[in-house]
Amino acid sequence: MTTDATPPANLASMPRAEFAFPRPLRDQLVAAILDGSKTSTTGLLADYEHEGDPLPKAGNRSVVIDSDDRPVAVIEITGVRVVPLAQVDLAHVVDEGEGDTSVAEWRAGHERFWHSEEMRAALEDPEFTVDDTTLVVLQRFRLIADLRLAD
Repeated sequence: MTTDATPPANLASMPRAEFAFPRPLRDQLVAAILDGSKTSTTGLLADYEHEGDPLPKAGNRSVVIDSDDRPVAVIEITGVRVVPLAQVDLAHVVDEGEGDTSVAEWRAGHERFWHSEEMRAALEDPEFTVDDTTLVVLQRFRLIADLRLAD
């Protein structure tokens, strides 16, 4: 992995990438991105639809934001797939860098997050739940710049 310490000139105009909700999960995920162990992530298609956000595309770049709302990295999407939750594979799970060693372990943790009060509030659906058919957005990405090195 090669990263550049020079922030891109258009940093302020880049979309923001916010992983989970601030503290402590976001801190863990951002650290994994910065150390190179996290190169994939999973989101709910329903979340993109609720927010009116377009799906990411390979080549898109975004600024990773930490829990203190600071830009800490730039990532570039290298691949995107939309699949039913039941089709998430172990390679994707491992590349999420959260230490899961099975799809079942990964899914249990993600279901806790997706069924949390915070996520249900964000979706404005107090009874939101996922099942095998729930569509998820699987992204692969690479670290382009560690903005902490630019200081």
